[in-house]
Parts: sequence; structure tokens; C-alpha cells
Amino acid sequence: MNTPLEDLLGNRWLWTAVFASVGAQAIKVLLILLLERRWRPAAAMETGGMPSSHSAMVAALTTGVALTQGLGSPLFAASAVFALIVMYDATGVRHSSGIQARLLNELVEELRAVVREGFAPLPLRVLLGHTYLEVLVGTLIGVGMAFLAFRVL
Repeated sequence: MNTPLEDLLGNRWLWTAVFASVGAQAIKVLLILLLERRWRPAAAMETGGMPSSHSAMVAALTTGVALTQGLGSPLFAASAVFALIVMYDATGVRHSSGIQARLLNELVEELRAVVREGFAPLPLRVLLGHTYLEVLVGTLIGVGMAFLAFRVL
């Protein structure tokens, strides 16, 4: 019988999802290096951008469950619903919130130019969501990682 720590460390579903997310964040840093010609490792800790690490994570988890438990299992159904909610949120709510925060920060800057004293609100943190393409690429990374973990390795 395994200890709880051994169970945790041996949980292929969990670690496949984590590695898919970390891999997507590493790809994000590499894409910035290739496309923008600048080394920005801090991008690995940021939300938004290409590819979506959240989508990679939930797609890897859901694909791993599908490959081991079957498409008819309740666990697959729960994982798939969870994944769809995360992906919908990334392209909908978080994406819209990021756009709104950016616009509000621009309005605050314009007001600062007009109002001289006493007006100093802190800028909103812009947490960007994802475009459909960013979510799609993240999903493909997650599915690929799960196939590697559960069919190849």
C-alpha cells in the first residue's frame, strides 16, 4: 500500500497536467524570444498570451482521463465540463476584463492630465485572457502531452 505522498507523486494525471501548463509557459517565453527578439523569462509567470497554459493544463487532464477511464466515465464528464468552463472563461470573462482594465487605465491617465492635485488612483492590473487561437494552441499542447504520457511513455 502506498503512502499519501507516494500517491501524490505517482499521480500521472496531475503531473501530466502540470507539465503541460509549464510547457505552454515555456513556449510562451520562446515565442517572445523568436518573434520579438527579446529575452523575457518573466513572461512565464504572466497570464494571457500565446499559448494558453490554462487550456493546456485542463486539456491534458481531460485527455488523460479519457485515455485511461474512457469517454463514458463520470470522471471524464466532470473533467470535460471543468475544461470547457476554464476555456470559456479564458476567452470570455478574463479577456473582456483585461480589455476593460486597459481602457480604464488609459482614462485615468487622461484625467491625470486634466486634474492637477489630489487625483492619484492606482492603475488596475491588466490580467489578459486569451483569444480563441491561443486557447486552441494550448488545448493542442495539452492533448499532445497527455498522449505522450499515457500512450508513449
